[in-house]
Amino acid sequence: MLTIEGLDVAIKSVRILRGVGMRLAPGQLAGLIGRNGAGKTTLMRAIVGALAPAAGTIALDGKQLGGVPAHARTRLGVGYMPEDRRIIPQLTVEENVLLPAWATHQADAPARLARIYGMIPEIEVLRGRKGLQLSGGQQKLVALGRALMTGTKLLLLDEPFEGVAPVLARRLAEVVALLRDGGVSVILSESDLSHSRKLLDVVFPIDRGQVAPARAP
Repeated sequence: MLTIEGLDVAIKSVRILRGVGMRLAPGQLAGLIGRNGAGKTTLMRAIVGALAPAAGTIALDGKQLGGVPAHARTRLGVGYMPEDRRIIPQLTVEENVLLPAWATHQADAPARLARIYGMIPEIEVLRGRKGLQLSGGQQKLVALGRALMTGTKLLLLDEPFEGVAPVLARRLAEVVALLRDGGVSVILSESDLSHSRKLLDVVFPIDRGQVAPARAP
């Protein structure tokens, strides 16, 4: 479903990713595992179109994404949850979740929102609360719900368990596990496998901008 070949990415002339290759099947949950600074976030940002590769290709369902802008990739079913959440403080929880659908003019936004509320009822309870009123853990849930608004084929979760209480980490893991049944492919980045080992089908170790061949969790 996702195919990456020979991907090089540089930021301000510093080469971050070096010849990255990955293949992800439909409905597969993959862990991108490496220490801080290994290149995990850079790879995710390249997949969603926030960073332009210096070389290599990224394809989704056989469609080459080179030249496809980030907003158009969301229309193809790509969702992204950044590590720093990026909740807009002045908007309500529901507005934050709906924002990608509004930006991409998704006609079925109400149905998508209902599906997200069904998966994460905690978000529905908070729907009228402003983003600035949320705890860090609540912001993680809302950021996941926002990513699900467009991530119907491929969902990229950058350090979803980082800095959250154990009970919330377990809840996030439960939601991610539900995605397998829906056929969504997931790449989940972590520094280690402490939270995600039981979730994953495959692990891609990353170090110094290079991704090693897939292995079992």
